[in-house]
Amino acid sequence: MWLDWCMGILFSLLIAGAAYGKKSLSGSGAVAAVVVGTVLFAWGGLPWYGTLLVFFLTSTFLTKWRHRQKAAVESGYAKSGRRDAGQVLANGGLGTLLCIGHSLWPHPLWWAAFIGVMATVTADTWATEIGGSSRQMPRSIINGRRVPAGTSGGITALGLGASLSGGLVIGIFGWLFIQWGTDAAAVGFNTYASSGIGLLLLLGAVGGMVGSLADSWLGAVFQVMYRCAVCGKEVEKNRHCNVQSVQVRGAAFMTNDAVNLISSLLGGAVCVGLYSAII
Repeated sequence: MWLDWCMGILFSLLIAGAAYGKKSLSGSGAVAAVVVGTVLFAWGGLPWYGTLLVFFLTSTFLTKWRHRQKAAVESGYAKSGRRDAGQVLANGGLGTLLCIGHSLWPHPLWWAAFIGVMATVTADTWATEIGGSSRQMPRSIINGRRVPAGTSGGITALGLGASLSGGLVIGIFGWLFIQWGTDAAAVGFNTYASSGIGLLLLLGAVGGMVGSLADSWLGAVFQVMYRCAVCGKEVEKNRHCNVQSVQVRGAAFMTNDAVNLISSLLGGAVCVGLYSAII
């Protein structure tokens, strides 16, 4: 067991250190990533750690992809491409708790929930980063009307396709890591291995789409939003153009991180229900 902890710390330090050097993680984000990664590797092994790593690596790449072209759209987002501890915990904290729960009381439903959570955060990030480059104006998830690019709750066909792709990728790699994990059967993953890749593809696709759409809806209805006193743009952060912004809607506690956490919970719950109905 001590070897797993040592390897988990080593791998997590290397990855978080590289991400910090590339300005993909802030200092607090790097510390949180090391903690999350170490726990997942030590208590969950390759399937849990590897699936989270797929989310992190693909999301980091997409955040850097065409960054300059997306800068104007992303200027109103609450968080930048450099993830802090809040973002790391909002995206990986729930998965870590699920991993700990499975380690203490092994059951396939923990893994189903984990796939749903990881599919949600991956689908949401892919939709934001890829959908943000769409040539079409987004439509509001509330009423279908066209809204400016970067508007919370705005969706595009490209973004929806990216969401589906992100969820499917989590399903694919989740299944692959089960096959490669030497302790897969011992920790209760044999049910998934025997069910084939179709089950995890379904969980990833459905969990990711439901979770990412919930994220958009929560962002449009409940997330706290501000209006910049200088440029007049509606933004997610309380400072814009170097001045204090004015809150125009939403609840003060419903930040972007809170929206991500709630939507992840929903994505995980959907996958638990789907798995229970099928198996």
